[in-house]
Amino acid sequence: MQTLVLILMIVVCFNFMLKNTFHGMMFVAVVAVISALFAGFLWPVAIEQSKMQIAAWLSNPALMLDTSVILTIDVALQMWFCIASADRMTEAAAKKSQKLCYVVLSAFPGILFFGVIFSLLVVVIFSFPGTTFALLGWGFATTVAVCIPLGVWLLKKLLPEESIRLELLFMSNALVAILGVVATVNGRTAAQGTGEVNWPAFAATGVLLLLGLAAGMALREISLKRKHNNNT
Repeated sequence: MQTLVLILMIVVCFNFMLKNTFHGMMFVAVVAVISALFAGFLWPVAIEQSKMQIAAWLSNPALMLDTSVILTIDVALQMWFCIASADRMTEAAAKKSQKLCYVVLSAFPGILFFGVIFSLLVVVIFSFPGTTFALLGWGFATTVAVCIPLGVWLLKKLLPEESIRLELLFMSNALVAILGVVATVNGRTAAQGTGEVNWPAFAATGVLLLLGLAAGMALREISLKRKHNNNT
């Protein structure tokens, strides 16, 4: 379980830096300063935590299910940003609502990353006993302020194509969703399974799925015809 949570934290940090590659370095610097201040001012809260308390949190089903909801919202917003960016690349003229949506989603830094920062701050404080807590907190904050711009710059150098970074961001967020479900559910389910199949409900679900598919195809055809008529 701890290994899975560690992998999830690494992927969350990667996604945070990868998303910031779509911004200029001035924006990245502001985000780095905010993240550093978040870590620096939270050291009094971090010293009140303990490994036993964190283990109790991880084994609390209700808390982990609430965490899964936050994780789902964060991943959904990040994927929405990827879709809005793809539309912005392919369409020459976008509506004002689409532009506003892209700006808001682009400025949204994500929720999970700040949780990861707090977790790492707790680990750093408990890894250096005997050292001043304020020194550890602000030292960690300085490291965060340096690592974020450096990581964003490195990702831009390694992946200069914006389209590739966008695809990678979408897939890595899908990975976060999968890992998050496994980590937060932790072998538990919200409802008990049953050995019987409700065939009327199953058939109704299939009909709704087919109707939705047909409606989506029809709307796509109508949209393509309108674009074709406008171009001609």
